[in-house]
Amino acid sequence: MAFEASIDDLSQVFAKIRARSLTLIQGLSEADLTVQSMPDCSPAKWHLAHTTWFFERMALTEVEANFKPFNDSYDYLWNSYYEAVGARHPRPARGLLTRPSLADILDYRGAIDRRIEAAIAAGRFAHAAAAAILMLGLQHEEQHQELLQTDLLHLFAQNPLNPALRAPDTAPALDHSPASPLGWVDFAGGLVEIGAGPDGFAFDCERPRAKAFLAPFRLADRLVTHQEWADFIAEGGYDRPEFWLADGWARAQSENWRSPLYWRADGAGAWTMAMTPFGLRPLEPAAPVAHVSFYEADAYARFAGKRLPTEAEWEHAAAAVPLDGPFFDSGDAIARPAAATTGLRQMFGDLWQWTSSAFAPHPGFKPLSGALGEYNGKFMANQLVLKGGSVFTPRDHIRRSYRNFFYPWQRWQMMGLRLAEDL
Repeated sequence: MAFEASIDDLSQVFAKIRARSLTLIQGLSEADLTVQSMPDCSPAKWHLAHTTWFFERMALTEVEANFKPFNDSYDYLWNSYYEAVGARHPRPARGLLTRPSLADILDYRGAIDRRIEAAIAAGRFAHAAAAAILMLGLQHEEQHQELLQTDLLHLFAQNPLNPALRAPDTAPALDHSPASPLGWVDFAGGLVEIGAGPDGFAFDCERPRAKAFLAPFRLADRLVTHQEWADFIAEGGYDRPEFWLADGWARAQSENWRSPLYWRADGAGAWTMAMTPFGLRPLEPAAPVAHVSFYEADAYARFAGKRLPTEAEWEHAAAAVPLDGPFFDSGDAIARPAAATTGLRQMFGDLWQWTSSAFAPHPGFKPLSGALGEYNGKFMANQLVLKGGSVFTPRDHIRRSYRNFFYPWQRWQMMGLRLAEDL
């Protein structure tokens, strides 16, 4: 379980996670950090400010008797969606915030960090309720660390110069070998439990533990690969409505989807390259396909004569799998071909995996009180659950019960898929 540190360790944990955010912007210009490539993305500069605002507005207000805001305008500038806090700058216009400058935002981060560290040293986060808010802020920062990277990747993918987030010479070696044949792991089903237990940190939406009855099922032993997706395209996957949900077909047609988000075709029309954090890179046949929407994942599953797993199936299957994989800490930054082992592979790290389950409350779910009650509960409509983490997810952030969620048409996150079928 992530974040089992004692209160005495909080200062080190806080400093480590806050410093990690700054490593993500090393070598980038202020222009790189200011531009917004689409409404779903936020500028990196905004991520740095918003996570700081969260600690100030949600944590310091709980532990400072004479709390004073760093800047009276920051509630408006850096609030994301907390209606209880008040009005905020429109999300699609975050890229217009050329001021405050990056230097101003870094000064803001430093000032709030010092106030948090002073409060930790004074024992003000020793109370369980205050410590829980600080832990929530740390996990919130880690969520934004992943978003910061995916938002920058989307921004750089719009640039005809194909800039790289990371030095191309640090990329993993290319692997042109074919994927291993797809295997299957069977599960008897029955009454199972999913969700987080009472101990350790978890988001409110992961609790309480919930019972689910599963019919016998099987999961593919690895993720769907580039080569398998290329076969889907070659077989007319994007042109055959019989594979698509109606909403997905309408979206694919209106936005002219012909491939996963960052694939690039050569002069002959063959899909050969993809935009990655290391810049343009050849597609590796055995590497898992990324940046596909739920609609695309569901269409591929129907094309293959299978389906996507439910959240309960995925989490039940993951219970026996070591919680390890290529996360952010590995430095790979791109999903790699499955290891030559038996059993379920690529369950953690690599790519978030779409499920067919709606992001809905577990029975007995209760949101947090106050503004923090808006953290997850208000989004429990029209979104789908993803599981497992990705190469952009910090290792100490993930849990088997972790519930990521996005709208079914969204593609810019590190999203892939695993097949399932009934027994």
